[in-house]
Amino acid sequence: MILALAMVLDALLGEPRWLWSRCPHPAVLMGRAVKALDRSLNRGLDRKAKGVVALVVLVACAVGIGLLISTLGDIVIVLVTAILLAQRSLVEHLGWVADGLRRSLEEGRAQVAMIVSRDTSEMNSAAVARSAIESAAENLSDGVIAPVFWFLIGGLPGILVYKVVNTADSMIGYRTPEHADFGWASARCDDVLNLIPARVTALMMTGLGGLWKELPNIAADASRHRSPNAGWPEAAMARMLNIALAGPRVYDGEMRDLAWVNRNARRETDAVDIDGAVGILWKVWGLAFALAVLIAIF
Repeated sequence: MILALAMVLDALLGEPRWLWSRCPHPAVLMGRAVKALDRSLNRGLDRKAKGVVALVVLVACAVGIGLLISTLGDIVIVLVTAILLAQRSLVEHLGWVADGLRRSLEEGRAQVAMIVSRDTSEMNSAAVARSAIESAAENLSDGVIAPVFWFLIGGLPGILVYKVVNTADSMIGYRTPEHADFGWASARCDDVLNLIPARVTALMMTGLGGLWKELPNIAADASRHRSPNAGWPEAAMARMLNIALAGPRVYDGEMRDLAWVNRNARRETDAVDIDGAVGILWKVWGLAFALAVLIAIF
């Protein structure tokens, strides 16, 4: 029942500001470790090999720390696992975008800029809402279902390995001149670790929405997505809300003509659609919680 208790604790408390304003969040510590390895190893020749070394160091440390913490008892494991889940914080961020968008386009842009990496300065209200919903779908998989999955597979070491790899991917897993080689191993490892959870997330949404007949279309949209995994939950979310997601957007001042997800559906999204996405997040969380309880019992 450790996982189920951790899920409830995260859902109730999220990330208390009073705590993380006084001490660094584990994600911050992971980020510092990635940055230190990037500074010390990402130079000279054989950067791809050095990136593999960095990944091995991060994974080994995550396993070691997970095994050490696991000796401290179930209460500590519940607390640490809850910290590594992101259901409540994800829901809160989406709520801030919806509320900001209701007040003004500028506030909506400011809030969505906190959770997406694309340029937001020229977004209209529909693009703001779509961006928030896409982030909701991807982070439901990355921040909730994948950590739950890897805890079930490997306990606290498993969830820590997943989180540190995901953190590394978010920091150095880009095809830029600086990180194309050094971040290659982290990006590919993150793809592998998310392979099953992304598809499980899509299946959970498909089942909850009674959309089994849409699975071939969801798979087709996912195959056209720029990410090997994110397209699955995005395509399922789009069909649950009956809207179009993704499409062209601006990164670093450059317009990228990316494929639409559920392209024939409504594209004029708004704050109400973000509210709908929040409802879906809680439904999927409820199903994941029920499955965690059943696994603990049987």
